[in-house]
Amino acid sequence: MQTAKERSDLKLLLLQIRTERKVREEEHRSFASYCGLALEQIEVLNVFDTPSFADNVADGYDALLVGGASEANVLEPERYTFVHDSQRLLRRVVETRQPTFASCFGFQLVVLALGGRVAHRETGFEMGTLPISLTPDAATDPLFHDTPDGFAAVSVHRQYTDRLPPGCRLLAYTDQCLHAIRVGDCPFWAFQFHPEVDKATLVERLTHYRAHYTDGDDHLGKVLATAQETPESNGLMRKFVDRVLLGDSVPLPASGAVAAAHKR
Repeated sequence: MQTAKERSDLKLLLLQIRTERKVREEEHRSFASYCGLALEQIEVLNVFDTPSFADNVADGYDALLVGGASEANVLEPERYTFVHDSQRLLRRVVETRQPTFASCFGFQLVVLALGGRVAHRETGFEMGTLPISLTPDAATDPLFHDTPDGFAAVSVHRQYTDRLPPGCRLLAYTDQCLHAIRVGDCPFWAFQFHPEVDKATLVERLTHYRAHYTDGDDHLGKVLATAQETPESNGLMRKFVDRVLLGDSVPLPASGAVAAAHKR
């Protein structure tokens, strides 16, 4: 009989898609903090340093994390050649049922890896803190069942999908696009929003990437003025570690309660 792991025993791999040292370090710290793990428990494979890697690179880790990107476009694999290896890795972890938590760019990689469609929006894209709506399937999901409908989350992205990939369940969405999916009954979740980013980090990142996402300081100021704290979104990472990796059981609501919670 396998002995349950302690939190301090966990080792995770972060597939990172960042170029600048400051943002690399910030993202690593954010994932560790919201997972409730020490920084050294999350090893980093940065695809700009290592654009080619085997699809079994995550074998031996307790989970795979996939981060976001402002420096790459998932729709340009000929330019960003790591997109192909990243998709092969994601298909493998689905096959092996390795626990996976993918954010933003990671979400888009998952959608393409599983045969879905990603589109591009040059203007009018989501940017800032947004209310996220839940589907009925969220009420029986290990991560979402105790998350309130309309919770706030950080979302900044030009690429998006409005079609559910084959074999996936939709858990959360906005009027513009899909925002959270689970791959079948695998311990595999992907999020278009950023569970690892809080209000302070949003302000820091958008200020850093102002030329990439905003039309001048006035636009930036308006976006930052509406920024909110995002505790429910940020708490999803801790739930992933506690409930999926460590097996802490939390009772799911009865079917009647599920129906009542989603009655419109």
